[in-house]
Amino acid sequence: MRGAGKHTGRLARAHGAFAVVLVVAIALRVIVLLAYPSVVWFGDSGTYLGAALHLVPSLIRPSGYSVLLWLLRPFHSLLVVAAVQHLLGVLTGVMVYALVRRAARTRWPDSGWLPGILGALVTVPVLLDAYQIQLEQLLMADELFTFLTVGAITVAMWRPAAMSRPTWRSASTAGLLMAFAALTRSTGLPLLIVLVVCLLIRLMSGGGLRAAWRPVCAAIVVFAIPMVAYVLWFHAAHKTYSLTRTDQIWLYGRTVDFADCKLMKPRPEVAALCRDGLSRDPKAAEAWEALWGPSSAFRRIPEGVGGVKANQLAGEFAWLAIEKQPGAFVKVIGRDTVRAFEWEREPYPNRVTMEGYRFPTRAVPLSAGDARLGQRYGGASATPKVVEPWAGWMRAYQRWFFLRGTMLGVLLLAGLAGIVAQWRQWGGRALLPWLMSLALLVIPAATADFDYRYILPAVPFAALAAALTWLRPQNGSEIGSQIGSEITLDGQNHPAAESSLDR
Repeated sequence: MRGAGKHTGRLARAHGAFAVVLVVAIALRVIVLLAYPSVVWFGDSGTYLGAALHLVPSLIRPSGYSVLLWLLRPFHSLLVVAAVQHLLGVLTGVMVYALVRRAARTRWPDSGWLPGILGALVTVPVLLDAYQIQLEQLLMADELFTFLTVGAITVAMWRPAAMSRPTWRSASTAGLLMAFAALTRSTGLPLLIVLVVCLLIRLMSGGGLRAAWRPVCAAIVVFAIPMVAYVLWFHAAHKTYSLTRTDQIWLYGRTVDFADCKLMKPRPEVAALCRDGLSRDPKAAEAWEALWGPSSAFRRIPEGVGGVKANQLAGEFAWLAIEKQPGAFVKVIGRDTVRAFEWEREPYPNRVTMEGYRFPTRAVPLSAGDARLGQRYGGASATPKVVEPWAGWMRAYQRWFFLRGTMLGVLLLAGLAGIVAQWRQWGGRALLPWLMSLALLVIPAATADFDYRYILPAVPFAALAAALTWLRPQNGSEIGSQIGSEITLDGQNHPAAESSLDR
């Protein structure tokens, strides 16, 4: 009994702070499920659900999330879908905690409580942010995408020594998870470059090019396998080797924001996409009007958005705009990246979209199309419901408890300061999550448009980088510190090294 008590005491000291955060995080998600006993529908929800019901890749978006919905279809409940997404959100916070605490143990190996407290603090913006919790309730791909990307980085960085010398196994697993993320949201495609570059930096600094080629090649090859399989699936369904038919559509939405057709001089068929013909709604972003508004030129193109012709014309317009106005392109990317760090949230791209990111006050009836899809997938569970007082509690919580953009900027600056301080070690272990966070902010601003929903996947990486950059081992060396690191003798892991970290 005395031994069991001591063991319980050690666990409480080690993980007590995080247990408190975790209990609050789970309680908040239970309240949300009581308040909204179905998913919250968004504009893109029908696309994902339709692809899941027919198990056909969507023309508009990668269908990785639809595959998850298809796997959950036997439950015949959209409440189960929401619960699974909340579980993924909690697991994302657990992974961030595990990485930070593990790194803190290398910094303070004799402290039983400090690593756990630091790890718990870092998870607060991941687990307790109201907008993050609301995003998990949406019938959208974002939470699955965040979980997969955080999972990829967790695998790549798990062992302290592996932060300098990832094995081919950990690199290939990270590459596989990154591929699944890219098939969930196309933003994940460029993230492979971030992963590969950071793997190369850490491997070459630890053992030269010869030590780097196997893990890097493993990550790339394993990433490519599901991507190729998806392209073949897409071709079987739509007779085109691609991931979607809208890659150029989104880029058009980015460039129409600044494109000057008088300067571009596009041919007449492409000139139909110029913004001169758009209705002027001061309450909506120009990109939104150009793609989805009542005066959108795509409404007059056969098959509309998702058609081959639309994608072709949009691509010609977008690349011509970038070629003729490169400075304007860079300027709009910078503007919308900086927008992520503003203290207040503006109604962008329009007020309706912004309201979609808040816990609803009333149950809005579904459109006829969404209602048919929801009924087929989840029966009565598809009907939107709002249950008081639970819903009122979450609306009140959301007014105060969320990470403001300026706070996200502070996290990124803290990470950057530590990376610069460790320039001799190529930025240390924080370089990978910091670049991931920055990429997740810049890529949407460069390829689509700004949206507050796109900020949230960057938060776990910004918090992780801010913590890891100041958690250097006591001797200041990634490779030299052997506390809990992977020591190899004749190619085998030394068991003492593992047990020293996990006590």
